[in-house]
Amino acid sequence: MKKILIPMVAMAFFAACSDTNAPTYPVASNPTAGSSSSSEALLPVGESSSSVAPVAGVSSSSVDVLGVSSSSVDALPAVSSSSNGAAQFTYAVPPLTAIDPSKEYTFYGAELTGVEQFKYGRFEARMKMAAISGSVSSMFLNYDNSWMKGEEPWNEIDIEVLGKDPTAWQSNILTREANPSINALTASESKPLHAFGFDATQDFHLYAIVWTPEYVAWEIDSVEIRRDTLGMSRGKHADADQVAFLTEKETLRFNLWVSKTASWTGKWNNGIGLPVEQQIDYVRVYAYDPATKGFTLSWQDDFDGEDIDPNRWTAGDWEMERVMYRPSNIVVEQGVCRIILDYEAN
Repeated sequence: MKKILIPMVAMAFFAACSDTNAPTYPVASNPTAGSSSSSEALLPVGESSSSVAPVAGVSSSSVDVLGVSSSSVDALPAVSSSSNGAAQFTYAVPPLTAIDPSKEYTFYGAELTGVEQFKYGRFEARMKMAAISGSVSSMFLNYDNSWMKGEEPWNEIDIEVLGKDPTAWQSNILTREANPSINALTASESKPLHAFGFDATQDFHLYAIVWTPEYVAWEIDSVEIRRDTLGMSRGKHADADQVAFLTEKETLRFNLWVSKTASWTGKWNNGIGLPVEQQIDYVRVYAYDPATKGFTLSWQDDFDGEDIDPNRWTAGDWEMERVMYRPSNIVVEQGVCRIILDYEAN
């Protein structure tokens, strides 16, 4: 089991909040991006997976819904597991309720980055999201070289829960043609935000991104919320038809970080309320079949080991606006992958 090292020592660090009228999409010094109805139904507590009907367009042999009780995960810092009544998640950072002016605070987030690259597919994750004002809790697809800009294009598809409101979420496609004279990205972020109808930090729900040559769709609990199709035009550059411009292979990623753009994510309160975490119960990846225009399960990760599978995932270790990503902020235990936003006080 991976442990989090928490040296709690002393001094005061605060970066001044720089707000703008629109969100900025950070370019990190490492290859990553910002962020970010046909599927199986979320299984009610205690219901057998055999009661869930196959999904249209998805191979019936690939749909095997996990019946994970919502009671299996509770709030921080001690989270019990229904698979072992005696077991609890380990956690060492005390809640940050007040700032000590004699100390310097450093904030840490994490990114779970997929190894495999995809051109189209269906991507699902059963997650409990995180939210503290200023934060971004996400699932997204990203072309690994997007951050380079210049001669490299930008391709990205996002699901993001913004810390200012855990009852809503943002869908987005980000593109940029490979032209060194162009710095701005073409964005199609949902405005207003999509309403969940629930608090995404309180329970597990099924999130999905569906990417095909003809459309991109976003689903919550097997309900399609948005679909962008070929021919939709945004912006004035070659990437205006964003669905057509998603030409690069992309990796599946999840991250939790803090933005400097208060108008987008909410005002950062210098870490008051930390720690918080995004929890992933399982991830499923489906291959797209251009002949049938359907999907077949390629693999599923239930996070049953003591760490992330190095053949499937890596962990970020670079700066992301107000936080540093560190691999130790990704913890796998009791069948859940935990992406943690926390702090050290020195």
